[in-house]
Amino acid sequence: MNIFKTAILMALMMGIMVAVGQLVGGSTGAFVMLIISLGINFFSYWYSDKIVLKMYSANEISESEAPQLYNLVAKLANKAKLPMPRVYVIESGVPNAFATGRNPDHAAVAVTTGIMQALDYNELSGVLGHELAHVKHRDILIGTIAAAMAGVISMIGSIVQWGAIFGTRDDDDNGGLIGTLAAIIIAPLAASIIQMAISRSREYDADKTGGEICGNPLYLASALEKIERFTMNSAPIANASESTAHMFIINPFDGTKKFLKGLFSTHPDTEDRISRLRQQAALINA
Repeated sequence: MNIFKTAILMALMMGIMVAVGQLVGGSTGAFVMLIISLGINFFSYWYSDKIVLKMYSANEISESEAPQLYNLVAKLANKAKLPMPRVYVIESGVPNAFATGRNPDHAAVAVTTGIMQALDYNELSGVLGHELAHVKHRDILIGTIAAAMAGVISMIGSIVQWGAIFGTRDDDDNGGLIGTLAAIIIAPLAASIIQMAISRSREYDADKTGGEICGNPLYLASALEKIERFTMNSAPIANASESTAHMFIINPFDGTKKFLKGLFSTHPDTEDRISRLRQQAALINA
């Protein structure tokens, strides 16, 4: 059901891009936005992993440099029947982790030094199981493309807004005043809501599969509880960007945006995630 829901949401996102192009530039604008959306897909597929790893100054490590971490990733990847991903460490005291890469054969898992210190071995296995679940489900590419599309739609909305303010846009063209308002307000809002919905739906599936990969959903539940507590009482990871917040196991900005819930959250409520994991564990032990 979540896979079907994600496909529908991605189709809606592309539809919004084309509709915004129609509002701004008529049929030519719609065609241009269609080409841009295809370009986003291509660029995200090939380069998104390199960009995000460089953004967070992630350092690739070998087995000799961090044997416990490396071997744990290898053990879990083998259990998940995945190729061994590259392993990266980010120098940050804030506990968090993410996975990136266009497919399982070109995947990478990144953890902060903070998460290695805050969690025990079992909890870390739960986190890594969650991230490998994203790799297995190919969630990374989906989330990156959705975020990029939402960003483009918001950018076009800003261009239309400034055009209207400085009189470079004629409201009688391409949808009139209603079209202008739709491009400035409705389309970016709808795109953001869809992006958030895609991100949340993938997190639930990754939690479930991650609990299976690590062998005990309670390991991940305990890890989420610790990471959430730390995130709510600390500043975000250095160089953290809203455009990549959906990638982390818990949104690094949750501590600074405690009022954002429901539609405007990149992740489901952590208490709900923990509750589901506990129910999953209860079913396994029943």
